[in-house]
Amino acid sequence: MRVVRLPARQSGVELARRRHWVFDMDGTLTVAVHDFAAIRRALEIPAEADILAHLAALPQDEAQAKHAWLLEHERALAEAAQPAPGAVALVRGLYARGARLGLLTRNARELALLTLQAIDLHDCFAAADILGRDEAPPKPRPDGLLQLAGRWAVPPQELVMVGDFLHDLSCARAAGACAVLVNRADNPWPELTDHHAADCRALQALLG
Repeated sequence: MRVVRLPARQSGVELARRRHWVFDMDGTLTVAVHDFAAIRRALEIPAEADILAHLAALPQDEAQAKHAWLLEHERALAEAAQPAPGAVALVRGLYARGARLGLLTRNARELALLTLQAIDLHDCFAAADILGRDEAPPKPRPDGLLQLAGRWAVPPQELVMVGDFLHDLSCARAAGACAVLVNRADNPWPELTDHHAADCRALQALLG
């Protein structure tokens, strides 16, 4: 089993010095609109099952048909995406500082590109630094973060992973990256979180 060094808790000043940032998309950079319960019902997925893991275990023909439905459903959401409070200013602020920015999403890469266009952040991310569910095993697996660390030629411990859900924090912890939770008033997962900010505006304020 791979053992990683856990990042130490850092101050806002130390966090602001980081130059390699990876963002989740839905619910982090955008206002969360996915109705996962409705998606499970439409695709006949058990209520507590992970959607992508369930689809991956289906026979090929059935999996392809359900993935196609999911892609079109998510396409409509991507085209209508709205930025989360403070997200645009946060990302553009980091970009202006010269930070390297990546996106790691359980959505499809082509829809991530549509979403970034919709929220006017497409120019802040290199296309190769946007990883969807087909470019790396989905979070909470750490493969996407490790792939970006390799691409950027830095240790995974240099990365900051910003997300709004357990999968983002677990992914960061497994990779040895710094885990930042946003867009939650409280923190249900303190043992996995290095920093918690109520929203992206609060995270930007923390960075100074």
